[in-house]
Amino acid sequence: MHTKKKTDDPIITRNGNDFYHHDPDKSAGALVNANKELAYQHKEKQKRAAELVVANKELAYQKTEKKNRAAELAIANKELAFQVKEKGKRAAELIVANKELIFQNQEKENRAAELIIANKELIFQNQEKENRAAELIIANKELVFQNTEKENRAAELIVANKELAFQNTEKEKRAAELIIANKELIFQNEEKEKRANELSIAYLKIKKAEEFLKDYIKGLEEMMFMTHHKVRQPVANIVGLSCVLTHYVKAPATLKKVVSFMEVSALDLDAFTKELTTFVSNLERKGKNESLK
Repeated sequence: MHTKKKTDDPIITRNGNDFYHHDPDKSAGALVNANKELAYQHKEKQKRAAELVVANKELAYQKTEKKNRAAELAIANKELAFQVKEKGKRAAELIVANKELIFQNQEKENRAAELIIANKELIFQNQEKENRAAELIIANKELVFQNTEKENRAAELIVANKELAFQNTEKEKRAAELIIANKELIFQNEEKEKRANELSIAYLKIKKAEEFLKDYIKGLEEMMFMTHHKVRQPVANIVGLSCVLTHYVKAPATLKKVVSFMEVSALDLDAFTKELTTFVSNLERKGKNESLK
């Protein structure tokens, strides 16, 4: 059986926010130690905070450096891409230059071949010149012969000139006769032009007469249309009203109304008669004016 051991530790009770120690001396020492520990921890915390600030600054610096390295890497990549592109262009240009060089070499070979042909042509031309010189000697001999022949031809030309003078005299006579013939021809042409102008005037008159005839026929058709539609209606009204009159002789009011209708139809007929007279007069006047033109 174990006995309960009495501890030297203070019993700490808590009532609200206050602590009560049963052993004041030991509590004061513990409090001093706790304060020292707390001060040490606070000092360590300040060191850790300072180290954390330094670490944060270092981290921020490293991030900034990383960004700078990333930007420099991007620029380097762009520069590398540009250099690769430029290398491609230089390679393409080199291929074109090689092709141009091959073409120039081929052209040089062609020029050399042409030069060989030209030398052969020059030799041929020199030979031809020598042939031409020999021919020129022969031509000079021929020219002497031709000069002799020219003197003979000159004598013949004198005789021919006399013959030509005779022919010129005959030509002048023919020319005088031709002038008279031309005058006669001009007179005939003028007469033909006059006949042609008269014929044109007659044709225009015929065309105008045809146009007037068309207008006249159209006017007659309009007159027939007007007569058919404007005369028949009033006449039919008058005939119908005259038949109605016989049924309403003993009804004065109705008779008066029928008579007024007959009067309206008669006035319409009179107005159309005047209109038709004016229309016919205008048509005749137009025909007279066209005939006088």
